Amino acid sequence: MTAIRTKGGLSVRLRPRALIVGAVLAAVALVAAVVLIGTGDFTISAADVIRTLFGSGNPSQEFIVGDLRLPRALVGLLVGGALGMSGALFQSVSRNPLGSPDVLGLGQGATAGALIMIVLFKGNATEVALGALVGGLVTGAAIYLLAWRRGVHGYRLVLVGIGIAAIVTAVNGYLLTKADLVEAARAVVWMTGSLNGRDWTQVWPLLALCAVLMPLALVYARPLRMLEMGDDMGHALGIHAQRVRLIQLTVAVLLTAAATAAAGPVSFVALTAPQLARRLTRAAGPSPVTAALMGAALLVVADWASQRLFGADQLPVGALTGVLGGVYLLWLLVSERKAGRI
Repeated sequence: MTAIRTKGGLSVRLRPRALIVGAVLAAVALVAAVVLIGTGDFTISAADVIRTLFGSGNPSQEFIVGDLRLPRALVGLLVGGALGMSGALFQSVSRNPLGSPDVLGLGQGATAGALIMIVLFKGNATEVALGALVGGLVTGAAIYLLAWRRGVHGYRLVLVGIGIAAIVTAVNGYLLTKADLVEAARAVVWMTGSLNGRDWTQVWPLLALCAVLMPLALVYARPLRMLEMGDDMGHALGIHAQRVRLIQLTVAVLLTAAATAAAGPVSFVALTAPQLARRLTRAAGPSPVTAALMGAALLVVADWASQRLFGADQLPVGALTGVLGGVYLLWLLVSERKAGRI
C-alpha cells in the first residue's frame, strides 16, 4: 500500500512497509552499535554503555567508550551506510543487481591509490586515505568515460567495470611485488578492510562527506527510479536522463571512495545490502535509504560477530563480509541464470 501526501506543489510518497523496515533496520544498527561498543577485552554492559554515552560513566568507561570504541562503531555505521547507498545507486543506474562497487572495480581502484601511497611514497595513514579517495575517483571517471556511448546504460557499465576491475587488480598485485616485507604486510592488512584502530580522525571527514552526499542522492532518487522505466518515459516526464545518471554515479563513486579511505575495501556490503533491503520492503528496485540502513546494520553486526567468534581485532571485518558476500554472489548468479537474465 502506498500513501501519497501533497502539500502545495510537493508530493511525498509514503510506503508503510518501507517505513517499518527502515525503522527496524535503524533500531538494529543502533542496538548492534551499543553492543559492539561494549564488546572487547574489557566488557561493558549495554546499560553502562548508554549511561556513559550520556555522560554518567566512570572515568575508565568514559575513556574506553569515548576514545577507543565509539569512533570504531561510528565508522562502522557510516561506512556501512555509505556502501549500502552507493550500491543501491549503482544498481539503479545499471538496472542490474550485479552493479556494485565490488564488481565494477571501484574498491580495487581505491586500493590501487592506497597501495601507491604505501609502496611508492611510504605515506602515513592520512596520505593513504587520500590516495584511496583519489584512486576511487580516477577509476570511477575511467569507467564512466569508457562506458559512454550516447549515454551510459546497463550491462555496458557492468562489463566495462569488470574489465577495469581485472586490470586494476593486476596493477595491485604488481605493486605488492615491489614492496618490502613491512610495507607488504601493512598493505595486505589495509586491503582486507578493517575497523581496527579507527579513531575520530576517520569519523569527522566521513561524516562530513555523508552529510553532503546522502541528501544529494535522495534529491535525485525519484528521477533515477523513473528512468528504470526507460529513457523515453523519462524524457516524457521532463527528466534529463544522462544528467541524473552522472550526478548519481558521481555521488556513488564518492561514497565508495570515502568509505574505502576510512576502513579499507570492505567487500560485498554494497552488493548485498540493496538487494536484501529490496526483498524486505518488496519494492520494485533498490531504495537508497533502506539500503544505507541495511548496510550500516550489516557491517556493525559483522564486526561484532568477528570479535565474538575470533576475539577482538583477530579477524578484520572485511574478511567476514567477503566470505558471506561471496556466498551471496554465487546464489545471486544462480538465481539470475535461472531467471534467464544472464
